[in-house]
Amino acid sequence: MTYSFTQISQYLSCPRRYRYRYLEGWREKGIRAAMLFGRAFEQALSAYFRREDSAAVLFKEWAAHKESKLDYSNGMTWDRMLQQGIQLLERFAQDVRIRIRQPRKNLQIKFTRPLPKGNDFVAYVDAIGRLDGTRCLLEWKTTSTRYPEEPQGLLMLDPQLVCYSWMTGIPDIAQVVFVRKRLVEIQYLRTTITEEQREEFGRLVDDTIRRIESAQFLPHSGVRFPQNPCTSCPYVGLCLGQPELVDATLVRRPGDDLGLFDELTY
Repeated sequence: MTYSFTQISQYLSCPRRYRYRYLEGWREKGIRAAMLFGRAFEQALSAYFRREDSAAVLFKEWAAHKESKLDYSNGMTWDRMLQQGIQLLERFAQDVRIRIRQPRKNLQIKFTRPLPKGNDFVAYVDAIGRLDGTRCLLEWKTTSTRYPEEPQGLLMLDPQLVCYSWMTGIPDIAQVVFVRKRLVEIQYLRTTITEEQREEFGRLVDDTIRRIESAQFLPHSGVRFPQNPCTSCPYVGLCLGQPELVDATLVRRPGDDLGLFDELTY
């Protein structure tokens, strides 16, 4: 069995949701515009490092979804997101803070780690390069809001970054956040993951897989106001036994992919 960070994190947030998604094959119907735009923007970044026309690549990749029925948030439109993306690419080129040698080799890198009982763990790292001259693992993020920078050191608690460090053995990580807002902004955030954190994550993966393979899928209800993640969970109709909610938000595709590429979403 092949596992990924997304599978582990979904199980930890709610084992019942993991069962719905990965074992029973339930998938969300709606397609988030931000997710597809993030993938198109990543292709444009790759083109930039290959010294190609990144704006043209962004337009081409994003144009493939222009006529699609997408879920846009905050009154956003296809044209507005394209404009923000081009502005971000221009700003990124002006900053000249990131360097990546051999971009065809050091962009979107697949890492695989063997696990006990014939299992393995896969992760796709956005890039390995240099930020302001310091070698580090790089992660791209596109978002409509700034990432918090306080308290200092907060980024080292990001479990996905800990996962990437565990997979690669690289302690220094930079998160480059492309903020889509009226005045676009790019955040260059740094952190260092310790050996202790990597070891703890490895134990977490082993423990989580053991529970998955033992078929422990007890629900983790989020109904506790004012925080209530169950209301935004696409699988809530299954837990409530309400077919109309299931039909509105989900489609069942047994035997579909196991979500190995879910972490490429934004």
